[in-house]
Formats: sequence, structure tokens, C-alpha cells
Amino acid sequence: MTDTELQLLKQQCQIVLPGHRMESPATNFRSMADWCEAHHIRDDLYGEGELIQRFEQKVAGMLGRPAGLFCVTGTMVQATVLRLACEQRRNPLVALHPTSHILVHERSNFQIHQDFIALLTGPPHRVWGTEDLSLHPEKPAAAQYELPMREIGGQLPDWGALDALKRYCRTQDIHLHMDGARLWEAACGYGKTLQEVAEGFDSVYVSFYKGIGAMGGAMLLGSTDLIAKARLSFQRQGGNLFRFTPYVVAAAMQFERRLAQMPACLERTRAIFRMLAQFPRFKPNPSSPQVNMLHIHLPVDKDHATAARNHIAAEHGIWLFNQAVHAALPGHSVFEWYVGDQATALSETELHRALSLLHQACETR
Repeated sequence: MTDTELQLLKQQCQIVLPGHRMESPATNFRSMADWCEAHHIRDDLYGEGELIQRFEQKVAGMLGRPAGLFCVTGTMVQATVLRLACEQRRNPLVALHPTSHILVHERSNFQIHQDFIALLTGPPHRVWGTEDLSLHPEKPAAAQYELPMREIGGQLPDWGALDALKRYCRTQDIHLHMDGARLWEAACGYGKTLQEVAEGFDSVYVSFYKGIGAMGGAMLLGSTDLIAKARLSFQRQGGNLFRFTPYVVAAAMQFERRLAQMPACLERTRAIFRMLAQFPRFKPNPSSPQVNMLHIHLPVDKDHATAARNHIAAEHGIWLFNQAVHAALPGHSVFEWYVGDQATALSETELHRALSLLHQACETR
């Protein structure tokens, strides 16, 4: 099936398991217009304006950072901030986990632009910490840490281990940068405030289109000096839009509501883990819930899993997952499940039926 056909199939389903509900552009734009009218919003001009500055200050305050800078994409944010950290220390080395978003999804941008040199740190299937970083004979200028680590099922390091890593980087003058695309989920999983999680990091990147569900956009949080340098770098890269207003509005108008939903999403994730115990052919990663996302490993290959998803969508109106990929073991596959407001809106009976249909499809391969 083509991507367009798959989108139509998904839209026709009455039950969708992963993620937040996506409104149509017309509905979304009407909501944005109503919010702008109610709050007397005026456009920014190249990132200068009351709305965007107020939102930057708000998020910076919640994370305990001196300053924040709204940006178009996290791809631009992360490569830029790590390059700046390397330039400051005159050292091109950056510690990255093998599943870092920079390595897996950003098409080697840092190599093409010669921003820095990656030092692979830690084993690919578990979280890493101080011991892994200290094993390098060379001292890196910076280290990037993703919270939670998406490619291994949304795992979090133990809180004590994370605190030890923060202390180590501080004593070694290693710029510790957080890939906080899902920081909101991590804070809920830890049972900590955003400021408590961000404390000890030299810089933080957050996303507004994942857990927050906005149109796009990201933010870099850090010192005023770092933000000033990043602002200039974004301009040089073409990242300073004439109008940021639509992206900021889409994030700001639902920011607090989405944060308030995180505990319910986590609680539903815990219920899903309890339910998965009834389906022995499913293997969740991690083995117990840490944030409101997980990976489910299936005893069938990617093609069989995708065909089963499409059949169940067409016959039963249930969309189980967005994408399956080959797993390490032959004849196995894995898919990601972000537990958002679509899953929290379902009854346990509906969830059980959806999982039962997939379990049956795995038995009849």
C-alpha cells in the first residue's frame, strides 16, 4: 500500500492505539484562531514579539534555565549546541549513545557539516552512565543524553546513576546536553519536576510536536551566552523564520493541558503492561513501565506484522501501530507504542480486544 492509502486506512479506523488524536487542519486552525483572538495575539517578527518571548521565558523558568530560544527543528538545535560546546573547549569529540537520534535519524548531518566527531558510548541495548563515559581514553568536549531513550523502548537511567553522570561531567568540564524531546514524559516517569530533571545539564532541547502534539517546533534552554551564540548560528543556517507565530501558538495553546495529561498516560501504560501479561507471544521492552511509551516485540517478521495490522484495520476498524521494523532475531519484529490520549480514551475491553486480535494474527502466521 502507498503512504496515502495507509493514511486513509488509518483515518477510517474507529480505534487508534498509538499517540495523541490528530485533528484535521481545518479544526486545528480554527482552534488556533479562537485562542489567538481570546489572548489578543500579535505576530512576531523574526522571533521578536511578546508571544514567543513570553513562551520562551515560561519554559525556561519551568526548567530552571536562564534563557530559552524557540527554533524550527530539534535537528538544528542539537547539532548547533554540541558544535558550540566543542568550539568553546577546542575539542571536537562528543559522546553519543549508539541509538542517539543524531546518529539514527538525522542523516549524518554533523559529519557532512563537520560539526564534531562522535564517540560511541555505552552498549546499544541499554542505558549508559558514568562508567561508560569514563572508559574513553580521550575526554570529550560534550556528551548528549536522551531522556528517555526512545530506540530502546523509552528507558530511563536510575535516578542515582543520572545524578552521578551529572556530577562527573561537571568535574571533568564536559558539556552535558539533554536530548529532551520527551522530557515531559521522563519527568512524569521519575516523579520529579522538570527543573529537578534538567538540573545539572548545561543545555536542554525540548520538542513541541511529540508529547505536546503541536505543529512543530523545538526550544533550546541554557545560559544567556549559549542562547545568544545559538541565535546567531540559527540565523546563519536559515532557521530564523519571518513568522514563528503559528508554531508557537500551536504549542502554547495546549502546552499545560498536555503536561497535565502525562500522569494519566503513564497510568494507562501501567495498565497496558499488566494486560500484556495475558499475551505471552508479546515481549515488551522495557520489562516494566518507565514512561508512557514502550516497544513490543512480536514473533513474526516485519512483513507479517504489517499485513496483520492492515487486515485488522480494514476488517475491525482498529489501528494497532504505525510502523513495524525488523528485530535482531530472524523472523521477529518490533513496533513502538506511544501511549497518548487515544489510548487513555479507550476502555480496557477495547484495549484487550485490540491486543487479542494481534495476538491471534501472530499465532496464525
